[in-house]
Amino acid sequence: MQEHRHQEPAALMLQAKRYPHLPLQELVQQIQARQKAEQKLPTWAQHPDTVFPVTLSVEQSSSEAAAAYKASLVSGKLLVDLTGGFGVDSFYFATRFAEVIHVEQNPDLQEIARYNFGLLEAGNIQSMAITAEAFLQSFTGMADMLYLDPARRGGSNQKLHLLQDCEPDVLHLLPLLFTKASAVLLKSSPMLDIDLALEQLQHVARVWIVAVQNEVKEVLYLLEPGATPPAQAIRTAINLLPNGTTQEIVFTKAAEEDADVSFADPQRYIYEPNAAILKAGAYRYLAQRLQLQKLHPNSHLYTSATLVPDFPGRSFVCLAMSRYNKKELLRHLPGKQANITVRNFPDTVAGIRQKTGIREGGHTYLFFTTDMHQKPVVLICRKA
Repeated sequence: MQEHRHQEPAALMLQAKRYPHLPLQELVQQIQARQKAEQKLPTWAQHPDTVFPVTLSVEQSSSEAAAAYKASLVSGKLLVDLTGGFGVDSFYFATRFAEVIHVEQNPDLQEIARYNFGLLEAGNIQSMAITAEAFLQSFTGMADMLYLDPARRGGSNQKLHLLQDCEPDVLHLLPLLFTKASAVLLKSSPMLDIDLALEQLQHVARVWIVAVQNEVKEVLYLLEPGATPPAQAIRTAINLLPNGTTQEIVFTKAAEEDADVSFADPQRYIYEPNAAILKAGAYRYLAQRLQLQKLHPNSHLYTSATLVPDFPGRSFVCLAMSRYNKKELLRHLPGKQANITVRNFPDTVAGIRQKTGIREGGHTYLFFTTDMHQKPVVLICRKA
């Protein structure tokens, strides 16, 4: 495995006849999983004796960056991870809690996770092969926190995102959960509508929308008995950057609705918020906080005459504006190449490229959007 760790798994499988004495399929599966884990799970990938489960379990696990951030939010004596899986979240929670119980219903996956905890010297994790429901019924203690990341794959391997469709069904278990812990931390699909989740769960005190390098990876809900109404739940939109820094906005739905915002034609600078802010819904609040103007109520692009430093997203200099007209656009693109973004515009990126012949790449950025006068416009920009 070490000798062939950088080779293509498919190419290795073609060499099966050369190694009749080896379980080649299982070995190649380990190599493939290790390759997938190199960036996402370096602690596991770098240990020569780590055992990996099937590729899907590695894909579905949290990244180390997300798991470490998640663990930084909570602490205490005992946390129970009711959907333990490969154990990445349990491992990081164990740095913040005196004891962690890792619960995983798949005995093979549980055994792999337990073995790896030993390799990584996580001695304060107890691992159990049992369903979340069965554990809760038998658990007579009181945890500081229960953590759930319900499975979001259906019987036909289709992706699910509604709480009631995932396993276990948190909505059904909620009354029981509150008898076993003083707080519950729930991870949901990034596709789940936050307002819908708040309405269904009712007991949410805080929500974290976590993006890693501008891609939303998970949404976390902290549930406590008697928590505030949904509009008062504190929302944190955070983007974890490669250099270890973060971009963070903290607000409530009530603050978003009460925010004053003005609109303007494109000025010298154009701003595109990061994915966490867009998912969190801090559209008006962001404009008010940074004293920016919006281009349109539904475009979620912002503008200013002077540069706002450290904007939580991408900042651009607006070089020109154009109509959605091939001839007019190509006058600004001698190389017929640009990066295209669509925000509140009646065509897709693929449709625009097909109609204009503009290729992907280069240093020019085109924003196809709608302005405050309800007119479709194209902003020709470069990074600020």
